[in-house]
Amino acid sequence: MRLTSTIKKIHQSTPKLGKAISLATATGVIAANSFGGSIPLWLMGMGKIITGAPIADKTVIKIATHWISSNNALIDNMLPRKDWRINLPDEVHTDGKYLLVSNHQSWVDTSIVQYISEKRLPLTRFFTKFELIYIPIVGQAFYFLDFPMMRRHSKEAVAKTPSLKGKDIEEAKRACELLKDKPFTLLNYLEGTRFTKAKHAQQQSPYTHLLKPRAGGLSLAINALGADIDGILDMTIVYPDGVPTYTDLWKGNIKRLGVDVRYIEIPDSLFVGIQNGGYENDEAVKKQMFDWVEQIWYNKDQRITEMLADFETNSQA
Repeated sequence: MRLTSTIKKIHQSTPKLGKAISLATATGVIAANSFGGSIPLWLMGMGKIITGAPIADKTVIKIATHWISSNNALIDNMLPRKDWRINLPDEVHTDGKYLLVSNHQSWVDTSIVQYISEKRLPLTRFFTKFELIYIPIVGQAFYFLDFPMMRRHSKEAVAKTPSLKGKDIEEAKRACELLKDKPFTLLNYLEGTRFTKAKHAQQQSPYTHLLKPRAGGLSLAINALGADIDGILDMTIVYPDGVPTYTDLWKGNIKRLGVDVRYIEIPDSLFVGIQNGGYENDEAVKKQMFDWVEQIWYNKDQRITEMLADFETNSQA
């Protein structure tokens, strides 16, 4: 506590020095934890793959949870005074199974998800490219933790080998099904990419703060996991002082942050239609899904406006 107090005093008295100390400390701790955890992660991960032992799977998850907890402790203890306004439903729990959709602005978003989820939601996974498996430590961690890893086949490859058509969807569904017997939060950034003003203009997006949403990934997850999920959650993230970089997070530059998480209801007819494979084979189901997602995005766009306005009228700075 004394060290924490000292560092926060340095942030107040000598901001540049405080930022340098926070960044250096965070870099060192994250690197040490990543390297130190990689060996047991590899051992337990390989044990899980070879034997399928539940204890190996649980240990892999514990290692990942410890890594996240260490990062979160840095946020709580190394960064200067923050006005972070976070709202989650009371009904969520760490033993649940959730699909989570969110807007996407920065690489920081995923760290924020991990921060707000600690002791509230299960470990967060998200769709990744299969090629990431070749990245040392990170790629194998994704694989051992059952992140849904997708192989995408180009139009040229499908034209050359027609049997590849639909294989990426089949593989993604199989990857999702690995989560069925454990708690999970499966994150999907519906915009498919990070928001920028240039992308917003290029799309001619009808939303003020958002890019156009996509429905394919969420439909796939509902089709693969729908019968097992406890609910669909919608997370809205705002950065009132501008979109931060990952370095900004660890320097303590994110002084104001808003996060709102709430349950969203999906119409029973749409849920059943997607469960029966209708999104891929029935245009009526696909249209209903797009209409539903667009309404969620319209509501989210309004919520962002309200959250930003609330910061301006009720600032604690």
